[in-house]
Amino acid sequence: MTDLADFTAADLAAAYGAGRASPVEATEAALARIERLEPKLCATWALDAEAARAAAKASEGRWRAGAPLSRLDGVPGTIKENIATRGCAVPLGTAASELTPAAADAPPAARLREAGVVILSKTTMPDYGMLSSGLSSFHKLARNPWDVTKNPGGSSSGAGAAAAAGYGPLHVGSDIGGSIRLPAGWCGIVGLKPSFGRVPIDPPFIGRVAGPMTRTVDDAAAMMAVLSRPDARDAMSLPPAALAWTLRPAAAKDLRIGLWLDPGYGLPLDPEVRATVERAAAAFEQAGAVVAPLGPFLTREMIDGLDRFWRCRAWADMAKLDPARRAKILPYILQWAEPGQDYDGMTVYRGFAQIGAMRDAALRATAPFDFVISPVAPVPAFPAELASPNHDPAAPFEHIAYTVAFNMSEQPSVSVNAGYTAGGLPIGLQITGRRFDDVGVLSLAKLWEGLRPAQRPWPTA
Repeated sequence: MTDLADFTAADLAAAYGAGRASPVEATEAALARIERLEPKLCATWALDAEAARAAAKASEGRWRAGAPLSRLDGVPGTIKENIATRGCAVPLGTAASELTPAAADAPPAARLREAGVVILSKTTMPDYGMLSSGLSSFHKLARNPWDVTKNPGGSSSGAGAAAAAGYGPLHVGSDIGGSIRLPAGWCGIVGLKPSFGRVPIDPPFIGRVAGPMTRTVDDAAAMMAVLSRPDARDAMSLPPAALAWTLRPAAAKDLRIGLWLDPGYGLPLDPEVRATVERAAAAFEQAGAVVAPLGPFLTREMIDGLDRFWRCRAWADMAKLDPARRAKILPYILQWAEPGQDYDGMTVYRGFAQIGAMRDAALRATAPFDFVISPVAPVPAFPAELASPNHDPAAPFEHIAYTVAFNMSEQPSVSVNAGYTAGGLPIGLQITGRRFDDVGVLSLAKLWEGLRPAQRPWPTA
């Protein structure tokens, strides 16, 4: 591998330290990759090449002086556009937003900047982050680099595509129902939804996290060492903890792993996805783990209740807009949210209560296991122009059954590539651990990187 755009963060740090490459060269390589592929992928927004070059030049000086800010100093990366960066507007993926520049960096952006990461660009997302799709009323349609007729997933759409295509090694997404893991699975990368509160965010909300999206587990762990540093703006964040983010592969012997193939609701599991996850289970067994089936624990009442609560929450924001501005929202999202205006208080409360019901069911079901493995999504990547695999605003969450529960249960959960369909599309494996065991989840994912079949070249052409 000779193109610096395809180096991992660990590779770049080693090259910088040895004087074999510089942050300026790595940044130029990433910008060249973006220039070449972005007309097809449409993964970035507010690209600022000159600011990136200035940051890279400053980092180069620190490395030459032997005083880098961190092992991520000078490594190029991107940040999802709903995570504020100072001086840049936060459109939330929708043409209905007013483009007011943010006054300050949100916590994840602040931590990366403090570590010397070269921020190339923001990455695209759908309206209000409420789609597992690259479809947006504000941004151009984001596409999957493995097959540009397919969707990268969402809502961290641009981040997933950018990581797979080599727009630098480091990318930050956010996740409230699968928005990191779904694009990670469909784009063949690593995407960690940390334990709730592990990474401070602003504004915080129930189930919402920010986390790394990278090509390797080690790079995700290196980002977590930075992103998990404290920030007083997040009153829901966990206490600071000295965790061992320098990973070793987990020892599989005698680990109890649950195999979860039936969530209890949602789209049928695609045969190729099922077979890929079952092969992963067999590989863990061969490595010494004890794998046992985990039955369904979600119900239609849970997801329908959550759907109603989220519709009402979305409409509460949309109702503040004047009619002309509201009309700019993606029609699919507007159609989904509008019923929220008619729900009575009891309906909304019962919907909200399903967050707790989902949390308790997930924690109870997974308690006998050290880890749980499952599909990330029930189906491979779907056509780029669709809002979701079934493209139905009346049934919007049929594809998030494997991911959403672990947002509500606050458990760490990572997507890591497990294989490919006959057509060459990535298939993600989800590894979920006990609350707060982020390091354990990444360590098992690192073991899986060594067990899985050979990976195909990254889609950079």
